[in-house]
Amino acid sequence: MNTLDDHHGSAAAERLHTHRQQFPALGNKGYFNFGGQGPLPQAARLAIQQAYDYIQQEGPFSGQALDWIVAQVAETRQAIAAELSVSPDTISLTESVSVGCNIALWGIDWRSGDHLLLSDCEHPGIVAAAHQLRQRFGVEVSTFPLESTLNGGDPVAIVAEHLRPTTRLVVVSHILWNTGQVLPLKEMVQVCHTHASRPVAVLVDAAQSVGVLPLDLPDLGADFYAFTGHKWWCGPDGLGGLYVHPQACEQLHPTFIGWRGIVSNEFGIPIGWKPDGRRFEVATSAFPLCAGLRTALQLHQTWGTAMERYQRICALSQYLWQQLQSLSGLQCLRQNPPQAGLISFQIGDFSSPISNRQHHVRLVQWLEAQHLLVRLILAPHCVRACVHYFSLESECDRLVAALEEFLNSIDQGSI
Repeated sequence: MNTLDDHHGSAAAERLHTHRQQFPALGNKGYFNFGGQGPLPQAARLAIQQAYDYIQQEGPFSGQALDWIVAQVAETRQAIAAELSVSPDTISLTESVSVGCNIALWGIDWRSGDHLLLSDCEHPGIVAAAHQLRQRFGVEVSTFPLESTLNGGDPVAIVAEHLRPTTRLVVVSHILWNTGQVLPLKEMVQVCHTHASRPVAVLVDAAQSVGVLPLDLPDLGADFYAFTGHKWWCGPDGLGGLYVHPQACEQLHPTFIGWRGIVSNEFGIPIGWKPDGRRFEVATSAFPLCAGLRTALQLHQTWGTAMERYQRICALSQYLWQQLQSLSGLQCLRQNPPQAGLISFQIGDFSSPISNRQHHVRLVQWLEAQHLLVRLILAPHCVRACVHYFSLESECDRLVAALEEFLNSIDQGSI
């Protein structure tokens, strides 16, 4: 099922080819941007369209349509919860990872002098939110170095060293979006929860882990786990979620408030919050997206289990990484085979960072002209390629050949 044999005429290769045909975006390009956005399956797009059609046929504010929407939301919450091995009542539906992180960041009852600790590899959106908390509430914000542990070092020990008596929250990604490093999250959470001064809560940016790693969130123990459906799950953009550990739910206050999160009495007067993750949801959303995300999840499940999909992702990423190792003038950030689907690398004169940056920008543009889509990363300045379980060895071969051609052009001075 998950062997690397797409070069050959095996039954597994034919099955994979048939599976890929359900993703129209794969038909005319080598796609290596799953960490940015996954391609939407044709069946998911049709499910969204059919959902919109049904709502309009019934009347967008009819009782029939509203009952159907309630059922759609509940089914989607259940489908997401099953993927993460959690109870549906711990899931809040959101629009994105950023929204999920902001629910946790702004829902804490911050006091001046409280400490918020971030890794040095967090997404700019999360860093900006932390800076706004500092400005508004007098929260002290600092970072701990994870980028330097990519090829050695102990992330658990490092986060422990940077905890303070005043630390209330640590923000960390499960898989680092820039380098692809998979962190020992369970152990990092444990060291935060058992901090000598007081337990420290942990917010996880799960943009690159949901849809890649087989996940059991209760086992990991994180307080907050924010994710999206439009990256590795290949769902529609605009629908994601936030897992809130049951013990953390009562301590987290809703910031944005609407009818979906409140309980009202018989006279329509708000009297409290929904007793579960729904309390952090606000109001009207693009509800037909729920049908699209569920359809995408079902499609992945037809290929194999979460573990089988992850094993193939790892095998493909190691296949690409090994080939990149052989290219003169190219350096993978990670010196050991990757543990997930993200492979970041640098090219050019490694003694001249400015020259590197110029080459990286040109490379991304040049590759797109060759119908090979990768991403530019600014910190550290590099190029990132992503492979999914339905990527092909032949696509990896094409990318490597194009990179070799680009590097030769640099040597010849033609680029």
